[in-house]
Amino acid sequence: MLSTEDVLESGDQPCIQLEPLRCTHLPDKATPTGGSRAVLVENSPKVTANGVYDIEDRILRITGYYGYNPGYSSHRTGEDGSESRPETPGSDTSIESQSYQTCANTALKVLGGLLMVLCVSSSWVGTTQVVKLTFQSFSCPFFISWFSSNWNILFFPIYYSGHVFTTGEKQTPIQKFRECSKLFGEDGMTLKLFVKRTAPFSILWTLTNYLYLLALKKLTATDVSALYCCHKAFVFLLSWIVLKDRFMGVRIVAAIMAITGIVMMAYADGFHGDSFVGVALAVGSASTSALYKVLFKMFLGSANLGEVAHFISTMGFFNLIFISCVPLILYFTRVEHLGSLSSLPWGYLFGLAGLWLVFNILVHVGVVLTYPILISIGTLLSVPGNAAVDVLKHEVIFSVVRLAATCIICLGFLLLLLPEEWDSVTLRFFTNIADKKSEEHGEELTESSGQTRSRSRANGTVSIPLA
Repeated sequence: MLSTEDVLESGDQPCIQLEPLRCTHLPDKATPTGGSRAVLVENSPKVTANGVYDIEDRILRITGYYGYNPGYSSHRTGEDGSESRPETPGSDTSIESQSYQTCANTALKVLGGLLMVLCVSSSWVGTTQVVKLTFQSFSCPFFISWFSSNWNILFFPIYYSGHVFTTGEKQTPIQKFRECSKLFGEDGMTLKLFVKRTAPFSILWTLTNYLYLLALKKLTATDVSALYCCHKAFVFLLSWIVLKDRFMGVRIVAAIMAITGIVMMAYADGFHGDSFVGVALAVGSASTSALYKVLFKMFLGSANLGEVAHFISTMGFFNLIFISCVPLILYFTRVEHLGSLSSLPWGYLFGLAGLWLVFNILVHVGVVLTYPILISIGTLLSVPGNAAVDVLKHEVIFSVVRLAATCIICLGFLLLLLPEEWDSVTLRFFTNIADKKSEEHGEELTESSGQTRSRSRANGTVSIPLA
C-alpha cells in the first residue's frame, strides 16, 4: 500500500472522483460538453480527518450543481494563489499570542527605559559631583576635559563587544570598523575626511565640556545642570533656522521660558561677580552642545549605533593626537599648574572619566533601545538629583529667585519634549471624550423616555412628545 507521498511521486491522479452530473440543463446556464466528467482539480480542498470534505462542498456535490468544482466554496483559492481559509480557533489563539507578545515587548521596553532614565540621571549627577570634588585639590579644568575625552576611544571596542555578544556575528574588529567607516563615504575613512569631519565636532565637544567645568567652579552643581538644560531650547531654535524644522508655538514659548530662567539666574546675585560669569559659561556650554547636536543631525543624522560608536571613538583619537598640545601650552604658560604625576588625584580623574564615558554610552545606546524622550527626562532629573546632593552634603541654601529660575527652565524643557502632533492628538482626545459623553447622555434620554412610556401605558394614557 502506497503512502500519500508515494502517490504524488508516481504521477497518478488521486483515486477520488465524482459521479457524472445527472442534471445537464439549468436555467441561464450553458450546456456542458457531452460525456465530460468532473474530476478532482489540482486546487481541491484537503480531505479532513474523517475522509470527507467540509459541509459546503458536500452539499454542492450532492445537489449536483452545474459547474461545481471541489473547493469552489469559502475555501477556494484566492487571486494571489494562496488558499483562503475561514478563521479557526487556532488563528484566534495566534492573534491573541501575537498581541500578548507585542504588549510584553512594549512593557519590557518601557521598563528598560525607566531603568535607563535612572542610570542616565545617576551617571550625570555622579559626573558633576565628582568634578566638584576634584576641584578641591586639582583645579585644571581643561586637563580634566582632555583626559576624559580621551576615554571616548573605548566607545567602539565596548560597542563591538556588546554587538558580538548579542548577535553572535563572527566579524573581526577591523572588518566591523571598516564597515562602520562608510559613515565618512563609500571609500571609507581617509586622512582628509578624518580631519575634515572630525575636527569641528571634536572642537565643539571640547568647548562644551571645558565651559561646563569652568561654570562648575563659579556656581553650584544644581545651577549649572539647570542652565545646561537650556541646550534643548537652543537646539530647537537652531533646527528651526538652519534645518527648517516645523515651527511650533509651544516650543517658542519654551525657548522664551528658558531665556527667562537664564536672566533670573543671573539676576539672583546681581549682574556682577562670579555668579554672572558662571551663568555666562553655563549658557555657552549649552550653546556649543546645541550646535554640536544640530551639526550632527545635519551631516550624520541617519547613522546607526555602530557608526555613532565609530565616530565618537574617532573623535577620541583626534582629541588624543591633535588637542594634546593645548594642555602642554597651558602648563608651560602657567595657566594650569599640573604639578608632578604622583600628586595628581588619579582616583578622581579615573572615576570622572569613567562616569562621563558611561553617560555618553547610555545616552546613545538608550536612544536605540528605548524611547528618546526617556533619555531627555533622565538628563532633566539630574537637576533635582544635584539639588538633593547640594542640600544634604554641601548644605547649600537656595534663594527664591534661583528656585523659581530652575523651575521655569525645567518646565520649558518639558514643553520641548512634546511631540509635533501634540495639538491634534490633544484635540482628538477631547473630541472623543465629548462624543462619548453625548452618547451616554443620549442613552440616558432614551432609557428615561422608555420608562415614561411604560408608565403611561400602565396608567392607560398615551404621552405625546412636544415638538
